[in-house]
Amino acid sequence: MSSITLQAEAMDGQEEEQKEEEEKAKKIASWLKKIFGDQPIPKYEMNPRTTDILYHLSECNTARDRDVSLVVEDLKQKAREYESEAKYIQDLLMESVNLSFTSLSSIGSSHLNALVDSALVLETNDTSLASFIPAVNSLAADLFRTKARNEEMEVELSKLGKNLTANLILEKCLREIPWMLSSQRRWT
Repeated sequence: MSSITLQAEAMDGQEEEQKEEEEKAKKIASWLKKIFGDQPIPKYEMNPRTTDILYHLSECNTARDRDVSLVVEDLKQKAREYESEAKYIQDLLMESVNLSFTSLSSIGSSHLNALVDSALVLETNDTSLASFIPAVNSLAADLFRTKARNEEMEVELSKLGKNLTANLILEKCLREIPWMLSSQRRWT
């Protein structure tokens, strides 16, 4: 290859790098405008390092925003499903036993609300017994694991306490040795 061809390829490579840097700078500026909104964007030094850092941050932030929007959409979908399930159950109760939520006594309403709150806390799909049992079992297993870990930590703490006591006694004895030696010399 001739030197002219090499120079042309090097210039093409530099032009591509420059275009990439310009594209990154545009994305960074757009991201910063989105982040700061109406507030002025703080001044920063434009060099390859800060550009790379800000570009990486913008990419991470964009990915996180995408993930958050997916979670929000999922939660909205679950809310729609819960509302649909509630409507179905209300209709079923109304048709089969002519019972509506408004016709329940205050005690019945409070029990129903407690059932719903329990389902939400346990993160079950519905309020059926088949959903509650695994959720309660999972919580019980978590409780037993936590108790076992606490017992292990108490044993470890007891050992550390005994070691600390032994070390303090040893330290006291070591401090008394020079005093004993000096008083022993006086008697001889």
